[in-house]
Formats: sequence, C-alpha cells, structure tokens
Amino acid sequence: MTFFSLSPALRLRIGVGFVNRFADSMITTFMAIYLALEYSVALAGVLMVAVVSLGVVGMLIGGHVADSRGRRVTLLAGESAVVVTFVVMVFGESSLLASPLVVYLAYVVNKFAASLALPAHDSLIVDITTPEIRKQVYTVNFWAVNLALATGAMLGAVLYDGRFVLMLVIAAVGSAGVVVSTWLWIAETKPETVRTEAAKPPMREFVSGYRQVLRDRTFIQLMVAGTLTLAVEFQLINYVGVRLAADLPEQDLLSLGTWSVRVDGPEMLGVLRAENTILVVIMALFAPVLLRKVSDRIGLYLGTGLFIGGYMVLAVSNTGWLLMVAGFVFTVGELMSVPIKQTLLANLVPDHSRTRYMAVHNLNIRLAQLIAALCITVGSVLPSWGMAGLYAVFGLIIVWQYRLVLRTVTTAGIVNPAPADISADAAEPTREPTEAR
Repeated sequence: MTFFSLSPALRLRIGVGFVNRFADSMITTFMAIYLALEYSVALAGVLMVAVVSLGVVGMLIGGHVADSRGRRVTLLAGESAVVVTFVVMVFGESSLLASPLVVYLAYVVNKFAASLALPAHDSLIVDITTPEIRKQVYTVNFWAVNLALATGAMLGAVLYDGRFVLMLVIAAVGSAGVVVSTWLWIAETKPETVRTEAAKPPMREFVSGYRQVLRDRTFIQLMVAGTLTLAVEFQLINYVGVRLAADLPEQDLLSLGTWSVRVDGPEMLGVLRAENTILVVIMALFAPVLLRKVSDRIGLYLGTGLFIGGYMVLAVSNTGWLLMVAGFVFTVGELMSVPIKQTLLANLVPDHSRTRYMAVHNLNIRLAQLIAALCITVGSVLPSWGMAGLYAVFGLIIVWQYRLVLRTVTTAGIVNPAPADISADAAEPTREPTEAR
C-alpha cells in the first residue's frame, strides 16, 4: 500500500497531519534556541516547561471536547487558533513590534491550540478505517510523519538564521490551508453512540471520562510499552548523544585513498539521526510488502528486540561503522513494531471515548522525555554497559506488556493477526460519517 492507493478521505487526513507536523517541526526545533538568545538559557528552560505543561492541558481538554462535542468543531477551533497565533508571532518578530515577549506568548497559545486539536486528528483516522486495514494505513502515516518532521527541521535550519519571520509566514500559510481543508472537506465522524449519553455537569463529565480511561488495564499496559519504547528512542538525543560527544574519538567513518569522512562525537550523532530519517522515509514504502507475512505477535517481539538491541550497541560502542549498523538495526525494528502498536491502540479504544484515549496516550511522549532526561543523570553514575543493561530491562518490560495486551485482545477477538492487502476502495469507512453541523 502506498499513499496514493489510499482513499481520498484518508489521503486528506494524512496530508493535513503532514502539514501540521511540518510546521511544528520547523518552528519548535528552534524555539528553545530563540528564547535562549533573547533571554537566557536558564529562563528559556523555564519558559519551555510552561509551553509543555499547557500543551498537556490542551490535549486533555481537546480529547474531552472531541468526544462530547465532535471532532470537526474541535479541529476547526484548534487549527484556527494556530493560524491566528502564527500571524501574531509574525508581527511580534517583525520590525513593527520587535517583541520577543509577544512571540513567546503567541507560541504558548499556539502549542495549546495544536495540542487541543491533536487527539481529534488521531481519532479521525481510526473513525474511517476498519481493523483489517489499519496496520497498512499506519505504516503510510508513519512514513508521512517522519518525512514531515525531517523536512520541516531542515527547512527551519536553513531559514532560522536571518529569516525567522519568513519561517513563521510559511507556517501560517500552511496552517491556513489546513483550516480551509478541514472546513471544506472533513465531515463529522464522531460515533452516534456518543450523542446519546446522558448530560452531566461539564466538570463531572470531564473527570468521569478520564477516570474510565485510566481504569482500562489493557490500555495502560499498551501505554507502558509505548512510553518505554519512546524513552529508549529519545536516548539518541539524551544519554547516547552526551556519551558520544564525551567519549567518541575522532575517526574516519569512510576512507577512499587520500579522501576520507572524519567525524567526532556530535557529528556522529548527526549522522545517526540522518541515517534513521532517510531509512524510515525509504524503507517505510516497502515495509508493508516485505512484512506482509509476518504476524502481529512476531512483528512486535522481533521488532522490539531489534530496536532495543540497536540502542544497546549505541550505549557502548565507539566504532563509527558499528554505530551505523546499530542505527540500521534499530530502524528496522522500529518499522516492524510501530504500525502494529498503533493498530493495537486503534482497535482497543472504545468508540464513545476514542479521543480521550488518544489524549491520554499522547501523554506518553512527555513521560518518555522525562525518563530519557533522567537517564542522562543515571548515565553519569552507571558505566556504559550498565546503561545497555538498563535498555535491556526496558525491552523485557515492553515485551511483557505486549504479551499481556496480545493475550487480552486475542481472547476478546479484537485484533486480526493476519494483515490483509487492500485496495483504495477498501479503505473507505464502513459507515457513512454524519454530516458536519
């Protein structure tokens, strides 16, 4: 399955997600640098914590509103606010105001609004797909997300120094296109069952909805596995990056006669990140064909093993070519397991509380970032082989949690373990979404 073999509705949703993540990657990658230069490194850290905290609040509110009021209205509200705040950031950075404070305050609201819309966007893909096709759809979406993050960061790197206003204008125009697309072509897909719920006071409805999510043991098991997986993935820009900068001796990565590619620790980190991005963008196109006969159980277990094994090598090796081999291995593991994990999540969440589940699940990114940051401190005490052992423990916990989840969903008959090949027509929703109000 490729992007162009999907139904128009799915292509639109994945395309909208691409633009959102492209703009976010282009701006967010450099906001900490911007704040550090305008204020100080210490204050920049505090300001970014405030951004992250309000993003969490926005995500929880967005999950509740999308389940109780609808996906489309939540998307339009969040995406419209994103456009407005990007425009405010343009004026704040321009010579008309030249106010870093205005830029920052608009950015805070921007991240809150984007977080508000994110659970609804994630739920839209689930709403219009069937369990049989979700793994293939999520493989394509995984490819699109990584391409957006990579190209957004690269364009941001080119434009940031001296062209920050132009970067903000591009983000504003792209986000405006998302709002127009949502208004014209995205219909309401909230299940009818949600609209029949008894009315409750807003705060009570909010609390009871999320209490139900947190009581779902199988969902929590899947979230634990996903959080630890992300925590290991974030090691590349945390402990592994610090270790390479401190310990990796300058060496020839490639040598042909008198010509050679010589790298130090930070440059090796850049090579590994570029390798991962390029491999994901290229290999994700062929992964559905290559892995079509691999069951979900084997894909999760083997993929997790390769992923953790690759990072264990990154934790201990100081040999450039071996680090690159490890980068290839963990990328293959990532490609094998991520679409299956996303499909499990989509198949597990109930229709009436789908975006609440998505909102809580998206918090695993914040938890994983916290664990990854703590690993820097742990790594200052443990030797590198000790950190590799810690990654192995994480891997065992991940596999154990997946085993519990698969046992539950197999018993309940939720997951179809044999992936199916589909045509574009098969990707249409099994029920006609209700018209937007």
